[in-house]
Amino acid sequence: MGKEFDKWNEIKKQIDREELPRLYHTREIWWCSLGVNVGFEQDGSGDEYRRPVLILKGLSESTCLVIPLTASGKNHVMRPSIGIIEDKEARALLSQIRVIDTKRLVRKVGYLNQTIFQRIRKAVKDLL
Repeated sequence: MGKEFDKWNEIKKQIDREELPRLYHTREIWWCSLGVNVGFEQDGSGDEYRRPVLILKGLSESTCLVIPLTASGKNHVMRPSIGIIEDKEARALLSQIRVIDTKRLVRKVGYLNQTIFQRIRKAVKDLL
């Protein structure tokens, strides 16, 4: 099945019209409209192309660095477990780190435990 770029483009136009950026903090987990992306870049899912993300670092009022999360059980060094998020075992997709506009943030889920967050930050630094 092909990707629905046209449908996502209509949703993206609505997101872009949002007036104010979302207020966020490092270590928070949010549902985020990641959309339909090219090739192996991580897509959102469902009708609104959303996926949970971890806020790794704030860059400005309007942008932040995020790590998409997955419920996939695949064990891999680039997919460390971060625990249970909304009743599902979650893993951080370190290979999919990206900068987003905060207009893409939909709903805050909560905060990641400080110890786990520090482990994820170290794993990211070790990639560079």
